[in-house]
Amino acid sequence: MFIDTDIFARIVAGEIPCDKVFETARILAFRDIAPKAKTHIIIIPKENLVTAKEVTANNLELFGELFLVAKEIAEKENLKGYKLHMNVDEEGGQVVPHVHLHLLSRDFKSPL
Repeated sequence: MFIDTDIFARIVAGEIPCDKVFETARILAFRDIAPKAKTHIIIIPKENLVTAKEVTANNLELFGELFLVAKEIAEKENLKGYKLHMNVDEEGGQVVPHVHLHLLSRDFKSPL
């Protein structure tokens, strides 16, 4: 079930603090406040996109950038292997109505 507000947009706006690990003009990454693994980082576009169903030819580069950022962060975190996870839409288990990619270390234990 989607939460009522886009908490990630509030993080981007600086209204809610986060443990930032990466930032560019288009992407923000921060540690999850309820981690499912030793390393659990959320990577989001700063643009307000609700689900990955909104990928188009016009924003394809932005979606690709999420995965390149995940790779860069994994290298900085010295992760030999890791899991990338994206829930799509409420029926797909997405809770926050903002596109986001989970980067989890291999000790991932519980479903998202």
